[in-house]
Amino acid sequence: MSETPGAAYYATTPIFYVNAAPHIGHAYTTILVDVITRFHRLKGDDVHFLTGTDEHGEKVAKAAAAAGVTPQAYVDDISGQFQATWDRLGIAYDGFIRTTDPAHRKVVQDVLQKVYDNGDIFYGEYSGLYCVGAERFVTEKELVDGKCPESDDPPELRVEANYFFRMEKYRPWLREAIEANPDLIRPERYRNEVLAMLREPIGDLSISRPRSRVPWGIPLPWDDEHVTYVWFDALLNYWSHLVTHGTERRYWPATEHFIAKDILKPHGVFWPTMLKAAGLPLYQHLNVHGYWLADERKMSKSLGNVVRPLDLHEKYGNDAFRYFLMRDMSFGLDASFHEAGIAERINSDLANDLGNLLNRTLGMLGRYTGGAIPAFGALQPADEALRDAFLALPDAVTELFDALHFDRALEEVMAAVRKANKYVADQEPWVLARDPADAERLGTVLRSVVEALRVASVLLEPVLPAKARELRAQLGLDDAPATLGDARRWDGATAGAATRPGDPLFPRIDLEALAAAIAAPAEAPLAHKDEVTIDDFAKLEFRVAHVQHVEPHPKADKLLVLTIKVGPETRTIVSGIKQHYTPEQLVGKKVVIVANLKPVKLRGVESQGMILAAEDAEGHLAVTTLDRDLADGSEVR
Repeated sequence: MSETPGAAYYATTPIFYVNAAPHIGHAYTTILVDVITRFHRLKGDDVHFLTGTDEHGEKVAKAAAAAGVTPQAYVDDISGQFQATWDRLGIAYDGFIRTTDPAHRKVVQDVLQKVYDNGDIFYGEYSGLYCVGAERFVTEKELVDGKCPESDDPPELRVEANYFFRMEKYRPWLREAIEANPDLIRPERYRNEVLAMLREPIGDLSISRPRSRVPWGIPLPWDDEHVTYVWFDALLNYWSHLVTHGTERRYWPATEHFIAKDILKPHGVFWPTMLKAAGLPLYQHLNVHGYWLADERKMSKSLGNVVRPLDLHEKYGNDAFRYFLMRDMSFGLDASFHEAGIAERINSDLANDLGNLLNRTLGMLGRYTGGAIPAFGALQPADEALRDAFLALPDAVTELFDALHFDRALEEVMAAVRKANKYVADQEPWVLARDPADAERLGTVLRSVVEALRVASVLLEPVLPAKARELRAQLGLDDAPATLGDARRWDGATAGAATRPGDPLFPRIDLEALAAAIAAPAEAPLAHKDEVTIDDFAKLEFRVAHVQHVEPHPKADKLLVLTIKVGPETRTIVSGIKQHYTPEQLVGKKVVIVANLKPVKLRGVESQGMILAAEDAEGHLAVTTLDRDLADGSEVR
């Protein structure tokens, strides 16, 4: 990642599996790559940023069935949620790939056929422990307390005939490649972890599933009774995207993968051996980050401790949220998430240091120069020291970004901002303003602070894309796209330009109020009934019914007798909703009923089904109605 203007730089996030909506773990990786690619654009590099969704496999088919929709409809919905979230978070991706794209499917089949023709794929039977959550076979050694490491579920013993990739054949080569290239997998702890995996046989990789069991996948080109194993499909996205756009020669030699540590083995073992077998070059680097922890535990849907990125984006602002994520995780290590940490970081770095420097500078310019940017006079040692501290930043930040020390790069910039605040306190421009003889000196001090703010804004722009531009706008600087070269100058502002003060960039957070809100007792959890299987649920038949006539039950004060039309059928349903609805309120409504309940007599009147209604904690009922006019008899799924 040397600073070579115009160098190709291809950065990828994992393609996220569509079994859940985006959470903070997804957001961190994607924002991280967004920051890095923005920095390389700042340098003038030829950047391409790819993200997307992984949409095949057994888990997807099961989730779609549970939701009562087709797999394609299911993945369209979840993939759309990812794209909408990244768009709202201002992620400047160049490509969004979906593994259901026809172009991706073709590349996967072409690569599979090539590896098969080379003799590296064979048919065989395998018996082993299978983790449905990770969609892969595991060894006894990998289990944690007898459970799958990724999903915390017990594995299943499976015996089936599949096609296998001769992965073990490439183990010696891969180990030599990693040992010869110490930076291939970064940070070093993850390189060592992969090397440890390679000390023992890794076995051959099952790369297909019988279509009779897992129909949702890409068929093997030579045997359409089998679909491709999800990892052999998903990992190829990084290559297929470039092939589809004819840019593989332009970008592949500069490939930078960014992943979380839970998918180290597929990216550190499966993927490079697949590339070797297909005759394709290795990636430039595999960059591996840790987890965001809540209460010292990895966030997961099953634990109920998932943090939704859009909630924080809306509460604290996009740029502040990005800054917290980049500043409070050391790349490669786990980090603890707590909401108070965001507020504390906003107050200390963004409001007190950067925001305070901008506000006081704009205030002094308004009072002492009529809001115009002053010219430099003769520089004194204090001015030169400030200049040198800021002009050293581009090289320092570049070096730290190259080494994946993003938190330290931000601290370097903020340390310089604090020096600028101290410079203002030491030079006392409010004292200089009292004597007209010090006018030139006053102009030099104020111009020095303007330049410090400008340089800081350029280097912070990859992390604070909106606020950095807003800072420069308030200083009256032109709105041309910034480059890293702009941070190497100490004369980027124009003397005489008018400042345009605005609202504070980062309003301070009331920490006491936030602490009180966080400490407030949580809403009591719902009391759930025993779980049912999808097969149990499928036995129930829900239908749209049109209420034709309603009258009070002749022998019960709380019951109503409804005559309803369900397609060609007319039925009677007895419902205990008399205290909540009058007959006139129900006639003409489209309601949802359970249509296959066994008929039962209620106080002498036979009821042929049940109306669905919701009840709150106070006992108020609301009948389930429709937001569009569907024909009566329509099935509800």
